[in-house]
Amino acid sequence: MDNNIIKKFSLSQKILFVLFNYFTFFLLILATLTLTMLPYSIGVRVALSLAIIYLLPPLLARVALLIYPIKKRHIPFGSTEFMTWWFLTSLQTIYSRFAFLEELLRSVPSLYSFWLRLWGAKIGKMTYWSPTAKIIDRSFLDIGDFVSLGMGVKLNPHVISKNSQGERELLLAPIIIGDNVLVGGYSLLTTGTEICANESTNSFLRSPPFCTWQDNKRIKKPTR
Repeated sequence: MDNNIIKKFSLSQKILFVLFNYFTFFLLILATLTLTMLPYSIGVRVALSLAIIYLLPPLLARVALLIYPIKKRHIPFGSTEFMTWWFLTSLQTIYSRFAFLEELLRSVPSLYSFWLRLWGAKIGKMTYWSPTAKIIDRSFLDIGDFVSLGMGVKLNPHVISKNSQGERELLLAPIIIGDNVLVGGYSLLTTGTEICANESTNSFLRSPPFCTWQDNKRIKKPTR
């Protein structure tokens, strides 16, 4: 992050910014200590460790969004909403570092969708997540019923862009996928993308922010 952006943060924000980056480390330490040090049976210790890994981050995310809701789509660096988003990002880093954690959930039908709902995502029934699908910003999804996401699909509800004054800002908005949609493999859906109902997209689709797709065509161009 360049010096001009860092200047936008107060001292307390800079400290929090750094501390948030240690969340994955602290989570792993806490889970390890729970597994090895508590005076319970191995089954109870494993269950508690898994609860720390899988339940503590989404519950903290829900609390953070309840106290500091993110309502804007264009978020300045150094704002309270930016710090909330960075906290949410830090909570999710462990699943990007260790992708197998999410693949384990996907091996049980419907369990992964249920877990995403804990983050605040809206996930319909009978959603199919192919292996290696990747999600960033798990709280910012709105997915309908009977949706299938192909291999390697990436859902990324945020991007960093420049505003009309040439200053960098965070663009953050839910990705919306209608009912009965098939998202082709290795597609990248970014901020505010909407896939209309009953759509079947091509593989390797690249959707810029705030685009709407229907009949394999972009019917709404990106907006600032």
